[in-house]
Order: sequence, then structure tokens, then C-alpha cells
Amino acid sequence: QYKFRDLTIEELKNVNKTYPNFTFSMNTYTFKDGSQKDLLNFSGTVPVKYGNSYNIPIHLWILDSHPFAPPICFLKPTVNMGISVGKHVDARGRIYLPYLQNWSHPKSTVIGLIKEMIAKFEEELPLYSLSSSDAARQSELLSYIAKITEGETDMKSKSKTGGGNNEGCFNKITVVGAGDLGIACVLAVAAKGAADKVVLLDLSEGAAKGGTMDLEIFALPNVEISKDFSASADSKVVVLTVNSLGNAQTYLDVIQSNVDLFRGIIPAISHYSQNTVLLVASHPVEVMTYVSWKLSAFPKSRVIGVGANLDTERFQYILTNLLKAQVLAKDACIIGEQGEDKVPSWTSCNLVANQTETMAARNSREKVANRAMEVLKGKGHRSWSVGLSVADLTDSILKDKRKVHSISTLAKGCCNINSEVFLSLPCILGTNGVIEMVRLEEDPLVQEKLQSSAGSIHDLQQQLKL
Repeated sequence: QYKFRDLTIEELKNVNKTYPNFTFSMNTYTFKDGSQKDLLNFSGTVPVKYGNSYNIPIHLWILDSHPFAPPICFLKPTVNMGISVGKHVDARGRIYLPYLQNWSHPKSTVIGLIKEMIAKFEEELPLYSLSSSDAARQSELLSYIAKITEGETDMKSKSKTGGGNNEGCFNKITVVGAGDLGIACVLAVAAKGAADKVVLLDLSEGAAKGGTMDLEIFALPNVEISKDFSASADSKVVVLTVNSLGNAQTYLDVIQSNVDLFRGIIPAISHYSQNTVLLVASHPVEVMTYVSWKLSAFPKSRVIGVGANLDTERFQYILTNLLKAQVLAKDACIIGEQGEDKVPSWTSCNLVANQTETMAARNSREKVANRAMEVLKGKGHRSWSVGLSVADLTDSILKDKRKVHSISTLAKGCCNINSEVFLSLPCILGTNGVIEMVRLEEDPLVQEKLQSSAGSIHDLQQQLKL
């Protein structure tokens, strides 16, 4: 059943020569969508030096499109081992590496993957030794992890242990607010196909109106409309789109009205989905993300705003397709405050190259960026475009893609910002929200603009009553 059988066999022979301790077998792997395939897999240990020498047990599944698709990789801890969740390993033992994300045949090989795995594990050891009492308490969890590495899925586990209306529901998203933006988010998320269930929480008074009624009439599969907060229970992501339509006279009054609205929403959402990621799309996004963080008492990693994700995707598209500057687009992002004060920047992925750039090259990049920003100014933030951006972010979270997005996150400690404010900054997103903030290229002008935005936002927040 392997499409490139000879290539796969040849590569695995090379693996066996280098790592003779690996054992090979064919087993059934169950994917997140419930589909199953008989796949070649192998288990073994890789040597890692972290002060002392350790043998780290791993389990790799070889997809039937190998070598054009990367393996699925897990740790395989023994009963005396605990998993150290970090940049490259999640709580289930699933292994994530840049090598897997950038997999490309024939450059990428299983041996190359294992070498990078060893290098990353030597930076951050993925397992630790449990005491005998800890081992006893962890045995059930480790048994569960072992099932996952042998092809069991969370969906199967939840269908056995879960209850109520959400039985068997693996990836669930709740969208709070049934206005144009809320409905746009529901449609975009449903079209993306990342969620098993999408709940639209309609908090408006009276019967269903307008778009909400149309959703009920045409009954999209896996979309539920409810006015009850309990319908949001156990959501992986909760998207907040509500904005107050009160009779506020000043900008501060409008924001305070939104804060008052959130005071009745966030505690209820937090109660029913204690481990969710809050994704804020309400305006002003920086302030309302801060308000959501304070009211929920969630860790900062699990409260984010849509920020400049849409602008960043557009900016990269303009650089690549309109200005033919693909090299510049790779690490480009829009950061800071949503609106006129946003600023283009670059991550420091190519820091060495940037340090050796000539002044002429820097000036050329600035000119191209300015042209791109002029094009970007003509693009508004329509409900459907923001909905597509929300779907993009939820897809990265639900699928644990560990992709870089420019989203509103707590900026304290970045660029000498000392206040608790949220600004758009490039972050790696995964199942639990922000995994890591990506380092920005040092630019005094960019830092000055970020600090200015942080100061004005902080002053505004100080006038609000939480």
C-alpha cells in the first residue's frame, strides 16, 4: 500500500544500519478524524547527552506517502518516566520539530530527523525520572499515552469517558456573539474543517434574527446555535466577537460598555471551559484582550487577540505576489497596535544575515516595505475577512501547527515595555495558545513605536473600571 515502496524500504535499511536497536512492525494508526490505516512503525532509543548520557525512547509512524511526507513522531516513556512538556514535545508525547515542518524529499530523511531530534533533546531533555510513588500515580496516564502512540485517539477516549451532548466531540469551538462578525467566524471556521463542532452563542434578546435565523433554516452540519452558556462547555477555543451597542457618548464610554458586557461573559465561559484558549476579536482588540485576561485569570498564553494576523498575511501576500519580494516576505510581519499605528517588522530568524547587510540593502527593504504598506492601507477589515483570519488562527491552535502568527499577546518585558498591555507580536501558536514569542529584529524606530502604543493603551486601561 506504500506508494513509493522501494524508496521507503531503502531509507529504512539505512536507518537500521545507523540505529540497529530499532524494531519494525505494521500496526493500525487512527487519525484524529477517526480514519485508520495500517502503517509501518518503528520503536527504539536515541542517545542524548544532557550532563549524563540518556537513551530516549521514541516511536515513529511512517505514512504511506513516505518519503514525501514526514513521519508522525512520539516519545514512548516507560512507567518510570515523566514527559517534560516544552517547545518540541506536548503533554501526550507528540514530537514537533522544525525538521518535520520543513520536510522536503530528497533533502529530508529519517536519519536527518533523528539527528535533529537528538540535538533538540540535548538542549531541552524531554523526559525526567519519576520516583516510585510518582510512577505509581502516573501509570494510568502513561498507559493512556502509550495507547495514543499506538494509534488510539483522543476522540475514542472521550467517547468512552465523556458524557452529555459533547460525547465523542474532539475539537469544539464556541463563537460568542451572533452579529455579522460572529456569523462570519462560524462560517469560516466551519469551512476550514478544523473543528468537529462549532457553537454560536447568541446573547441577543428575543428570538433568532437575521443571519442567526438563516443558520437555523439551512442547518449547517456540526453547527449549533444556543443562548445557554452551558452549550460552550469543553470548548478548545472560544472566540469573542461581541461589541456593546449602547448609547455611549465618548470613546472611553464605548470601551467601558464593552468591559461591562465582558464582565457577564468571561466568568461564565471560564467556568464551562477551564482549559480553553480565549481568542478575542472584539474592539478595541488590545484592550479587550487585556480585559479578558484579567477577568478569566487564565495564564497569558491562553488569552490572545486577533491582532495583526490579517494584516500580516496580507502584507506577506503583497510582498510576494505584487512586489515580487519573496525573500523579504518570509520573515515579515505587522506588529503593534491595530489601526493606523501598526508597523512592519521582521523576525530575527536571519539575524546573522541581517547583521552583514549593507546600508543600501536596508534602505531597499524599507522602500519595498513602504510600498507594501501603502497597498495595505486600501484594505479594510470586513467581517468576512476577519472571520477568515479567525479560522486561520483556530486551525493553528486545534491542529497544534506551531505556526507563527502576529497576534495580540501580553507585551510586558518586550522592547522595554513594563506595563501590562497587549500588542500584536509574532508568536508560535499551538494547542495551549502561545508557545513562544518569536524574537524581533532590533530596530530603534520600531521599538519606539511599540513603546508609544503601549503607553497610550496603558493610560486608557487605567481609566476603565474592571
